[in-house]
Amino acid sequence: MSIARGAGGTPRVGVLSFAHYHANFWSEVFAARGALAGIWDPDPARGREAAGRFGTTSFDDIGELFARCNAVAICSTTNAHAPLIERAAACGLAILCEKPLGASLDDCERSARAVRASGVTFMQSFPKRFDPASHYLRELVATHDLGRIALVRIRHGHFYGLQPDFKDRWYVDPVLSGGGALLDEGVHGADLLAWLFGMPESVTAVVSSAALGLPVEDLGIATFTFPSGLVAELTASFGFVAADVSIELYGTEGTVLVAGVDLASRDITHDGYVRRFRNDQPERRWQVVPVTPRFKLGAFHEQNAAVFLDCIEHGTPPPVSIDDGVRAFRMIHAAYEAARTGRRQRIIP
Repeated sequence: MSIARGAGGTPRVGVLSFAHYHANFWSEVFAARGALAGIWDPDPARGREAAGRFGTTSFDDIGELFARCNAVAICSTTNAHAPLIERAAACGLAILCEKPLGASLDDCERSARAVRASGVTFMQSFPKRFDPASHYLRELVATHDLGRIALVRIRHGHFYGLQPDFKDRWYVDPVLSGGGALLDEGVHGADLLAWLFGMPESVTAVVSSAALGLPVEDLGIATFTFPSGLVAELTASFGFVAADVSIELYGTEGTVLVAGVDLASRDITHDGYVRRFRNDQPERRWQVVPVTPRFKLGAFHEQNAAVFLDCIEHGTPPPVSIDDGVRAFRMIHAAYEAARTGRRQRIIP
């Protein structure tokens, strides 16, 4: 098997922008493992401040940083992902990119073309892929433990939209972010659905900005239909004050509920995170499954950086690919179209 460019050997990672807060989590991992080569930021003051905290160099010239790297981690505004991916790929650098892949479908397709043409290692940031709770669900689906699954419900969101300064952040600028809660938070649920069940066929959706009055939606609800007949409801919000269960799987032989896997439930749910009921059990009561979500264990977002470094060191392909990033975006893009037109939209596989 051929090894992608940018893979194999000692990682030297340049962090491209601290616009997204997750750059801090990733940089902690890179610095701790001696892999942080430097920082470039379109906001030089922000870059210098971050470099001071992580004991590295801030570069005004991105080309100078590239010359010292064999990999980059992109945490820019979402609309800058595609040009940064194209430039890094042209230099043969491995790439870790924050979600979502782009601010538009065109952005995503540009990035995918650049990665495929260059052959570089690329990893999309979808930390739910590394959650023990997600792996438990994947095993249930693969073994048909719940029988025929008819309904899935995923709620994913946070409460930061209720903070006074949230309206001033770039996340709510549709040009910089590409969308609101349905894209920023819902893309996590979209990837989880595709990972568990494959791509859906179609979607209907509604979005609303009524609660917070932002330029982007603070609430989005998408209902996906799958070739098997499965129906999946995905709800995303910037205004979930509190919540508990956020993933529900309903099958002909049983049900599973999962809590503690988003910000709205992480701090207020303290036990019984995964509950299961089977039709053939002797008592009609929930059985608590001894699985603790990664959100409760800590270092949730740091997993992306750690796995990325491992892939570079060992020359192994990342577990989340550019195609995964494109597929999740296509699901959300189709949901936006469904909300805009009021009609069910087909989804490109």
